[in-house]
Amino acid sequence: MTTVDLTASPAAAPDATAARSAGPGTERRRKLGGVTAAEVVTLFAAAAASLGLDWLLYERVLPFSGAQGFLLCWYLLFLGFTYAIGTTQWPPLHVRERLVTLVAWSSGLLLLCLIFAEGYFIAVRGWDAFRYGNFLTQTMSTTSAISPITSGGALHAVVGSLEQIGLATLFAVPLGIAAAVFLSEIGGRTARPVRTLVEAMTALPSIVAGLFILGVVILSLGMQACGFAASLALTVMMMPIVTRAAEVVIRLVPGTLREASYALGGSQWRTVWNVVLPTARRGLATAVILGMARGIGETSPVLLTAGFTSGMNANPLSGHQVSLPLYIWNYVRQPYPHMVSRAFAAALTLMILVLVLFVTARLLGGGRPGELSRRQRRRLARQAAAR
Repeated sequence: MTTVDLTASPAAAPDATAARSAGPGTERRRKLGGVTAAEVVTLFAAAAASLGLDWLLYERVLPFSGAQGFLLCWYLLFLGFTYAIGTTQWPPLHVRERLVTLVAWSSGLLLLCLIFAEGYFIAVRGWDAFRYGNFLTQTMSTTSAISPITSGGALHAVVGSLEQIGLATLFAVPLGIAAAVFLSEIGGRTARPVRTLVEAMTALPSIVAGLFILGVVILSLGMQACGFAASLALTVMMMPIVTRAAEVVIRLVPGTLREASYALGGSQWRTVWNVVLPTARRGLATAVILGMARGIGETSPVLLTAGFTSGMNANPLSGHQVSLPLYIWNYVRQPYPHMVSRAFAAALTLMILVLVLFVTARLLGGGRPGELSRRQRRRLARQAAAR
């Protein structure tokens, strides 16, 4: 019969626990993340061995050539050597974990390299035209194909892009947010087909949107190709982006806020207007900016609906109006070096605009729904101190 001494000192328990933890079969807590010296040595050894084997295969054994194939083969051999060396010193689960981490890091680095390579290529090709002030202050109305690089610019294309994306935002944002509110707050039997339609429009090729506006607005209704028609085509492309992003943000609003509004006697409309939308305003702003970033770079809808002009046209309701994507498409095909340089300079301008939009979206969407910004917290702190 086993007896338990209930009068034993409580201080003996930690000593017994420490004795048990010092045993040889005790499991040690694993540190997540970080790289040990053994892992670094393993990676370098695998890289060196795979490089040597890759060189041997390409130069002495197999009739292969090309830098791209060499690098791809090296990467695959590197993963294989890493797995083989890792199995000799780590458990299988640890080896698989490190291999997946290695693939994830290498994929991210490859993506960053591609983005920087693309930006560097565009900047180098377009710097000859972009560095002169006339590029953003002049149009191409008095510039010929053999004119010097200090003549002509893309001012009319910048104005056209801003006007077209502004009108498209004016049309797409109310429709997109209204559809998002319907899908997330109202629902019903019609919500499923509406969501299916929105998802289908998200995958819609941009040229189909341009053909739709061309057939309905320009050919059927008799409107001429202009900036307004282009903005309608961009609206078709932007609205599903705004709708899906806004729906996700609205669903993140805590349900307790809605319940509190209903408990105070608020109707569904007042709850949405005074509680849900203000709480999700930062996320909604992010959805709007993402839609703008999608629309400002579209070429096919603008090509079919806006027309082309070399001069300034600030009236989107009358006459042809060029945008930056259409400007790039028209001049990059020219056989003249200065024209191609202007096209790449316009691409650099467009890339900067899109980068500004994405950075703004990131800054606005960094917080959770209802989270106060730094400016709002400072203002509340000043008000509390004044009391």
